[in-house]
Amino acid sequence: MGGACKFALHALDGRWFSVFASFLIMAGAGATYLFGTYSKDIKATLGYDQTTLNLLGFFKDLGANVGVLSGLLAEVTPTWFVLLVGSAMNFSGYFMIWLSVTQRIAKPAVWQMCLYICIGANSQNFANTGALVTCVKNFPESRGVMLGMLKGFVGLSGAIFTQFYLAIYGTDSKSLILLIAWLPAALSVVFAYTVRERKPERQPNELKVFYQFLIVSIVLALFLMAMNIVEKLVDFSKAAYAGSATVVCVMLFIPLIIAIKEDWIQWNLKHHEGMKPATEATAEKKLDITPEVKSEISREQEEKVQKSCFLTIYNKPPRGEDYTILQALLSIDMLILFAATFCGLGASLTAVDNLGQIGESLGYPAKTIKSFVSLVSIWNFFGRVFAGFVSESLLVRYKMPRPLMMTFVLLLACVGYLLIAFPFSGSVYVASVITGFSFGAQLPLLFAIISELFGLKYYSTLFNCGQLASPLGSYILNVKVTGLLYDNEAVKELARKGMDRSAVKELVCIGAQCFRLPFIILSAVTFFGALISLILVMRTRKFYSSDIYKKFREIHGVN
Repeated sequence: MGGACKFALHALDGRWFSVFASFLIMAGAGATYLFGTYSKDIKATLGYDQTTLNLLGFFKDLGANVGVLSGLLAEVTPTWFVLLVGSAMNFSGYFMIWLSVTQRIAKPAVWQMCLYICIGANSQNFANTGALVTCVKNFPESRGVMLGMLKGFVGLSGAIFTQFYLAIYGTDSKSLILLIAWLPAALSVVFAYTVRERKPERQPNELKVFYQFLIVSIVLALFLMAMNIVEKLVDFSKAAYAGSATVVCVMLFIPLIIAIKEDWIQWNLKHHEGMKPATEATAEKKLDITPEVKSEISREQEEKVQKSCFLTIYNKPPRGEDYTILQALLSIDMLILFAATFCGLGASLTAVDNLGQIGESLGYPAKTIKSFVSLVSIWNFFGRVFAGFVSESLLVRYKMPRPLMMTFVLLLACVGYLLIAFPFSGSVYVASVITGFSFGAQLPLLFAIISELFGLKYYSTLFNCGQLASPLGSYILNVKVTGLLYDNEAVKELARKGMDRSAVKELVCIGAQCFRLPFIILSAVTFFGALISLILVMRTRKFYSSDIYKKFREIHGVN
């Protein structure tokens, strides 16, 4: 029993249990993707028009994409504190929205609702910083795979939440907001003290273990997609929904078995092979940095410190080296990326946020609209995994520039938007799949490109700056374009009935014309973004044709 207790404590304190805990935290960090499910309740209960609802969507995207605060907090506080702050923000923001929608409090002003959803959405950055950054530091030589896996679970979050809320609350979509409030907060509280930095130790079978995690996550994604189809065709009882949610829970906990197995292997190795005397030698071998290399790195760092960052703005290093923040932000490559992200992610966020109203305008029932949101969530996962694993493989084997993959993804997104602009029977299902996949693929590609072009020294700041283009694009395309054009169509519809805006509480448009022009515009903007990304392909073609990971192998002594 004593040995069992020691192993249990060892496992709870191990890197692999931290990975499992991070999977669960990230699986609860994608509540922003469910806005399309409950947005109709906000619109109907509070009497908003589409422009006001899209303004809420913008503040949701703003909160979800501005992670500077969580990053700065993580610099001066432990991981558990970052996760607990995020937990408090998640619960307070979404709980206030639930109280407002269920009319348990007085109707809040629009600015208050914008504040609530911005706070709730911003909490996912604290989960990202606490779980994702910690895992990357614990597994530095598998950072690409780790990023893909954790972001993949965020992509599945919407579909997972859908199964849970159907099992717990039935088809009451207002209660989904309550679930979003308490479940992610609870996950962060429960696992806050198990997610922390450990001493990184490279295991020979490390990549194999991550592929085991990947297989489990793919099976989970396929199950969620199958349930999404079956629930549309068959009327489920509450017991059937509970059974489906139970299967999801079991699959979410299978990584725990893998983690315990790996910790058991490491436990036995340490106790039966006497690894203590070799610990320091192993660490030195792992780094394998010669004194000459160390002194060279030290001299380079001293030279950089002596120069002010303002004096080196236009004295940029070669691509792939460590840029300063100002050098990167003022570079042409970053401006091109910013423009492509503005067009691509801005349009994707607009499409996802309006899924509920799209389904309503085309006459789909509420259950079917929820299946659209689930499809986006599931294929968001596949897009993230594809972007991480496939683009890496194409880059290593064929020297294919990663920005070219971004171009293909944006062109694919154009097809999805045109299927909504010119709908036919079943077209919204296909559009949901395409939109989810392309949306999921864009962020990992953006983060990878930034890390490759501008180095890793200021990566946490640069990738947060890079994704700031997405809420800006969302505001213009969602609020100023899609929302206004939808409302104009709805007012025309009222005029044909001999009524004006004051005659109805909720401004609703029914028909294919409601979103036709907005999504033609979204398609055109995204196509323009694809053309912009082609400029980056041409500019970085020579860089990607070289061995971009060579310097990391030299520093760490990896063949």
